[in-house]
Amino acid sequence: MEFRYLGVSDLKVSVVGLGTWQFSESWGVTNYEDAKKIVEKAIDVGINLFDTAAVYGRGMSETFLGRALKELGAREDVIVATKLPGEFLSRHDVFKGTKRCLERLGTDYIDLMQVHWPPLWNNFPTCEYMRALEELVHQGVIRYIGLSDFPVELMDSAWACLSTEDPVSNQVRYNLVERDAEKEIIPYAEANGWSILAWSPLAKGALTGKYTPDNLPEFKDVRAGSALFHPDNFRQVYEVVKLLREVGERHGKTPGQVALNWLIMASDTIVVIPGAKTPEQVEENVGAADWRMTFDEWLALEEASSKVRISNVVW
Repeated sequence: MEFRYLGVSDLKVSVVGLGTWQFSESWGVTNYEDAKKIVEKAIDVGINLFDTAAVYGRGMSETFLGRALKELGAREDVIVATKLPGEFLSRHDVFKGTKRCLERLGTDYIDLMQVHWPPLWNNFPTCEYMRALEELVHQGVIRYIGLSDFPVELMDSAWACLSTEDPVSNQVRYNLVERDAEKEIIPYAEANGWSILAWSPLAKGALTGKYTPDNLPEFKDVRAGSALFHPDNFRQVYEVVKLLREVGERHGKTPGQVALNWLIMASDTIVVIPGAKTPEQVEENVGAADWRMTFDEWLALEEASSKVRISNVVW
């Protein structure tokens, strides 16, 4: 497994982490024993970064992850990252919400506490919640502060609020066909020593080769309403998938492994956190690390994906 430092912190994290939104009704892993097997496999194959959030399954994800790490005796060997949603960002709720996260995770510290999204509808001042998080660092309850889904302007504002700490990461949507983070956010991170945690690095499975224009997610699937899978968009995505398959065949890799490898090669700031609904998917994801496609292959994917225009105006 490859490792990279998380921003300016002393946390060395696996370049492929495990996102755990799937431990929820949204994605269907609602049986604890199934979740434990996924966590155990992740540890076995070298993953040490586990990303969760208070809102995933209304606490189910944190509870499952914390219980599994405790039963596996692995808490001290891994990096646990969680998130407080924008609604929990008044000063009092930052403290209360963090206490609830600690209880669900069954731990007395959180390695990386992230602001899940800015409090767009609640009017909490940026410095109010950032200073509260900094106080929690001083208390030893959290080790580092991160952001999630923050634009550059708010990354800058959030950082300016802190007196003694520096944010170490911003978690954003980033994959081979949704590359808007490259315009401003990734350059900002590279210039200022932040890490980028790439969520949805497989574009909700669109880049795995599982789906075709004639075999899209069923209506009841959480993916069905995503613009990625609208026929007009997916036809473009599928052209990239076909190229991913070609590159993968030359390296003995799956399309998903190639898609993740492309992100890892894109910038030293990138850490990918794909989800997994089975231990087998965990093992497949890890196959994205410890190898490199050729520059010509990387460039071919760069050029093909640059032509994709995902429109969210689908109704």
